Amino acid sequence: MKFGLLKTEKALGAILAHSAGGLKKGRKLSADDLDQLKQQAIAEVLAAKLTKLDVPEDQAAAVIAEAICGLGAATQAPFTGRANLHAQASGLVIIDEVMLHKVNRVHEAITVATLKSYEVVTARQMLATVKIIPYAAPAGALKKVLALLKRNKLVRVAPFTPQRVGLVITQALSTKPSLVIKSEKAMAGRLARLGSKLAAVSVVAHQVTVTAEAIAAMKAQGLSPILVFGASAIVDRADVVPAALKAAKGKVLHLGMPVDPGNLLMLGQLGAVPVIGVPSCARSPKINGFDLVLNRLCAGLKVTGEDVRALGAGGLLAEIASRPQPREGTISVPIKPRIAAIVLAAGRSTRMGSNKLLAELNGKPLLAQTVAQIEASGVDEIVVVTGHQRAQIESALADTSVKLVHNPDYAEGLASSLAAGINAVKNFDACFVCLGDMPLIRSDDMKRMIAAFDINEARTVVAPARGRKLGNPVLWGKEHFTDLMALKGDRGARSLLETRRDAIVEIAVEHDGIMMDADTPEALTEIKSKFEHMSKLDKA
Repeated sequence: MKFGLLKTEKALGAILAHSAGGLKKGRKLSADDLDQLKQQAIAEVLAAKLTKLDVPEDQAAAVIAEAICGLGAATQAPFTGRANLHAQASGLVIIDEVMLHKVNRVHEAITVATLKSYEVVTARQMLATVKIIPYAAPAGALKKVLALLKRNKLVRVAPFTPQRVGLVITQALSTKPSLVIKSEKAMAGRLARLGSKLAAVSVVAHQVTVTAEAIAAMKAQGLSPILVFGASAIVDRADVVPAALKAAKGKVLHLGMPVDPGNLLMLGQLGAVPVIGVPSCARSPKINGFDLVLNRLCAGLKVTGEDVRALGAGGLLAEIASRPQPREGTISVPIKPRIAAIVLAAGRSTRMGSNKLLAELNGKPLLAQTVAQIEASGVDEIVVVTGHQRAQIESALADTSVKLVHNPDYAEGLASSLAAGINAVKNFDACFVCLGDMPLIRSDDMKRMIAAFDINEARTVVAPARGRKLGNPVLWGKEHFTDLMALKGDRGARSLLETRRDAIVEIAVEHDGIMMDADTPEALTEIKSKFEHMSKLDKA
């Protein structure tokens, strides 16, 4: 990659490093862009020019993200050299940390950041991010990284699976009934958060024989794991709880753990069933060493004595006066935004003479072909707003999973249909506003737009662009919903773009589909021709 000041006339195809002449940084300079710069007497620009030995940042990030993505994780389309991975379900993220270090040592242009291994994650939570240091990765370095990742996926999620758990609580003569209740309540709450439940609770005297009988009875009921909350902390392998496990013909795998709080945990086994001697600190809902073990068991993972011994690094969990932790500020967990799509399909097609949305396009209604592209983008919900010829429109979408919203006031203009759609998606983080007669839009472009959307970075309006012209659909963040619903008459969402021009994130596309709608018979004929050509290319 060649980076530096370039004469404007020699900057064709270069990537603009800093905004200049009304053009935003990161833009790949076209001939029209160079003319615009020359008209403003800008003779030089700071830019990067890629060579044959460079892989463009988005391409490199996408390839690496796919290579590291294992079960339970999903990749997002790249944007500005960054591709994120998100969890598909709640569980534990598992990172091959040895491989991660190897990947990050290959070349400074290639970086991969992840959560810590065995961290609890929720569905849609970010797990990892691949970032290419602008604006390209060396092809040789990318090849080395892919060779490292050929056999093993670096990031995966072990989803929580429902467990039927048994709990034995022992009590001494001095044990208060409230302590027994507190122990059961704390454990039920922990398990509920992990998608499991207490299937049986047995309260017995703090004695070896009756505790052993209770453990064996839990196993006979098919419960796993079995948790034992002793009336007092376990201080030795000969103490009541370990001795009871041995009496039940089980074995102690490890006593104690290098985690504080939670040091006095017992890891045991009865046949194939894990048996955990629970430390006293687990009566509190605060995280302790027991949680680190329970989380793995509820994700269906085996826990060994070696696993427990390996928890020392990062095992200092307590926040007490002698070990204060900073409290300034808060850290938000990055969550993949929930994106909807509104498809406006209520119009009367007055310029067409017949309902353009029902016109046949490769064996399907034109509207259905548009919806198919939107479905392939991975949006979380599609809302189709109906109006004119409602029954026929609904029939055209019978094979889809869209949500239908009827606008009885469709004759008042486009704005009323837009308001009906926005009202149906008001609980989402953002929505695409799509026209039903644009079947040449592409799902890959919409995926890139979703990747560009970021509330924290104030990227809340994202639009596809062909050269200097903006097309459809446009992705709008929730903060704009009120203004969209306030539109009147035949004004659509695009009428707001001019007032937000500086805030728009443009996603460059290399086709005219984002500009083409079927408003006239001539336009429909051209769309049919291009659609058939595109279909042939896809099959080839």
